[in-house]
Amino acid sequence: MNYEERDNYGMYKAIAPATLGPDMETGPGPHLMGADTLIGNEVVNHNDENVGEIKEIMLEVQTGRVSYAVLSFGGFLGMGEKLFAVPWSALKLDTENKRFVLNVDKERLDEAPGFDKGKWPNMADPAWTSTIHSYYGTQPHRDDPTA
Repeated sequence: MNYEERDNYGMYKAIAPATLGPDMETGPGPHLMGADTLIGNEVVNHNDENVGEIKEIMLEVQTGRVSYAVLSFGGFLGMGEKLFAVPWSALKLDTENKRFVLNVDKERLDEAPGFDKGKWPNMADPAWTSTIHSYYGTQPHRDDPTA
């Protein structure tokens, strides 16, 4: 399900007031989006293969930045699915198809550092942060207290 389908408040509707003209949209997206509308969005890789969906968005409370998207991958009906944290900077929004793109091969994702839904890692641990950013080829924010 994409963010427009999860839009309970109508913030992504392309309804233009007469004063703005036919090409102007109202609402905040896609540069500013409600976190709840992103939960459940599909994530594909550069080969257009489905590599999961967004289950949670992790915020760094002190800075207000989005640090990670927690994706689910594999399993059937929630059984045996693997969760893994992907640095937010590793994801790109595909506005045309209303999904996210993660530039990683599906086989590499099978080997990604993951966790079970009942046993989350300490995401504030600098060693864990370093491992995740290294795996996806991203850098933590300079003012990230876990970096």
